[in-house]
Amino acid sequence: MDESTDQLKAPEDRSLSTSPFKQVHIEIRVCVGRARPTVAELLSLEQNSVLHLDSTISDPVEIYAGDRLIARGELEELDGSDAGRLAVRLTEIGVIDDSL
Repeated sequence: MDESTDQLKAPEDRSLSTSPFKQVHIEIRVCVGRARPTVAELLSLEQNSVLHLDSTISDPVEIYAGDRLIARGELEELDGSDAGRLAVRLTEIGVIDDSL
C-alpha cells in the first residue's frame, strides 16, 4: 500500500473533529424578504428606486448554506468599531447532517 493511501481513513473512522472539511469556508446567505414585481415594474427600476419586500424589519430572517435552510435569526446592527454593519442573532438552528 502506498504512503498516501495509509493517510486516508474510511468515512466511518473519521470524526468530525479531525475532518479536513472543518477548514473549508462556505458562503452563507441571509434572506430578509422577497419581492414579486411585474416585468414592467422591474424594467422601470432605476437608481434610488425602492423595492418593497414581503417582510417587516422585525421579521425573522432565514439563513441558507447553498440551497439548504440551516437557521433563522434576527437582524442586528453592530456597535463599536463595527458600527453600522449588520449581523444576525441566531434564534433557531436546524439539524445539520455531517455525513458526506
